[in-house]
Amino acid sequence: MIDSLRTRWKGDGGYREVLTIAFPLILSSGSITIQHFIDRMFLAWHSSEAIASAMPAGMVSFTIMALFFGTTTYVNTFVAQYHGAKRYQRIGPAVWQGLYFSILAALAILPLYFLAPQIFALAGHAPTVQRMETDYFQILVFSGFAVTASSAMASFFSGRGKTKTVMWVMFASTTVNIILDYGLIFGNLSLPAMGIRGAALATVISQYVRVFIYAVLLMKVEYRRQYLTLAGWKPEAELLKRLFRYGFPNGLHYFLELIGFTLLIMFVGRLGTAPLAATNITFNINHLAFLPMMGVGTAVSVLVGKRLGECRPEVAEKTAWSAFHLGAGFMACIVITYIFIPNVFLFPYAANANALEFAPIARIATNLMKFAAVYMLFDMMNILFAAAIKGAGDTRFVMGVSLTLSWLLMVIPSYIALTVFNRGIYTLWTFSTSYIIMLGIAFLLRFSGGKWKSMRVIEGPCHPVEPHPPVIPAPETELSYTEAESDG
Repeated sequence: MIDSLRTRWKGDGGYREVLTIAFPLILSSGSITIQHFIDRMFLAWHSSEAIASAMPAGMVSFTIMALFFGTTTYVNTFVAQYHGAKRYQRIGPAVWQGLYFSILAALAILPLYFLAPQIFALAGHAPTVQRMETDYFQILVFSGFAVTASSAMASFFSGRGKTKTVMWVMFASTTVNIILDYGLIFGNLSLPAMGIRGAALATVISQYVRVFIYAVLLMKVEYRRQYLTLAGWKPEAELLKRLFRYGFPNGLHYFLELIGFTLLIMFVGRLGTAPLAATNITFNINHLAFLPMMGVGTAVSVLVGKRLGECRPEVAEKTAWSAFHLGAGFMACIVITYIFIPNVFLFPYAANANALEFAPIARIATNLMKFAAVYMLFDMMNILFAAAIKGAGDTRFVMGVSLTLSWLLMVIPSYIALTVFNRGIYTLWTFSTSYIIMLGIAFLLRFSGGKWKSMRVIEGPCHPVEPHPPVIPAPETELSYTEAESDG
C-alpha cells in the first residue's frame, strides 16, 4: 500500500503534479469562497431581505455571463495544448482572441440593464426583494468585460501551469472586494452607505482591478518575446472560429447548468423569504467545497490538455484518476462536518442577525446541508471528469448532457411539484440532488469510454515531444532565459 502510494505520488500524472498545479488554484478558489462568504455575511447583518435578494440576482447575473465567461475560459485549453506541443508563439494570439470575444460579450450583456425590472418581476418575490434584486443586478451588468477578459488573461498563466500568478492576482482583487464591501454596504471608511448596491459596486471594481493587474503582467518583456503577448494582437479568423467552436459549448454548459439552479432558486423564492434565505446560505456554504474542487478541475483540464499536446493520453488519464482520489478524500471530510457539526458553518450568519428572524432560516438550512452531504461526491465527479474531457475538446457532449439532465431531472419536475402538487422546499432539493448524482455518473462513463483520448483543439497533427524541452535561446540582442526564469 505504502509503495503504491509513493509510486502514485511521483512522476507525471501523479498526486504531486496534480497538487502542484491545483493548490494555488484551490487557494484562488478559496479566496472567492471567502469573498462570497463575507459578502453574504455582511448582507445578512444588513437585513434578511438583502441576503435573500443577493443570491438570486447574483445567480442570474453569473448565469448570463457564464455563456461568455465559459467561452473565454476555454482559452485555457488552447494554451495548455499549445504549451504541451511546444508551440509557444501560438499562445499569445490565442489569448488575444479571447479578449476580442470579451468585447463582444460586454456589448451583448449591457442591454440587460434595462430588462432587469421585468426579469425579477417574473420571479414573483416580495416587492422589497424584487427591488433589491434589480439594483444588485443592474450594477453587476457593468462587469461583463472584466469577468470575461480576466478569464482569458488568466488562461495565459494557468494554461502553462503557472498557477501561483493566478492565485496572487485573485488574492489582490479579493482583498479589494472585501474592503469595499465593508465600506460601501454599511457606510464605513468614509464611503457612502449603499446597502446591497454597495456590495455589487465593490464586486465590479474588484474585477476591473484584476484585469488591470493581468494586463500589466502580460506586457513583461520575456512574455512579449517568447509568447507574443503583444505582437500576437491581430485577429485571426480561423483561431477565433476554433475558440468559438470548442469554447462556446463550454460556455453553454456553464449557462445551462447555472440556469437550472437559478430557476430552482426562483421556484424556492415563491415559498417565502425563510426558505429562500436558507437555500442561499446553504449554496454559499457549499462553495467551501465546490470552489476548491473547481480549482482541482481547472488543474485537471490544464494537465489533460498539456499531455494531449504532447501526445501522451495515458498520462492524461492517470492525471484525472489521481485528482479523483484526492477529491474523494476532501469531500469525505466535508460531508462529515455537514452532517455532525452544521452549526459551525451557520454561526457567522447568525452572529449579528436578528435571532427571531434567523431561527427558521437556520432550521431549514441545517436540513438542506444533509442534501448537500448526499450529492457532494457526485458533484466532485461532475467537476473532475467533465474537466478532463473538456480539456481534450469534448465540450459538446458536456453541454448536451447538462441540458438534458437539468431539465428532465430538476427544472421540469420542480416546477410541476411546486405549481401542481404544492410541494415544499425539500421536494425541490430532492430533484436537484438527483440531477447532480446522475450528472456525475454520466461524465464518469464518458471519461471511462476513452473517446476523448484522440481529441485535440489545436491545429496540425499530433507529434510526440520531449517532456522537458531544451532552453529556447533569445535573440542576440536579449539575454537567454528559461521559461521557469520568465516566471520568476
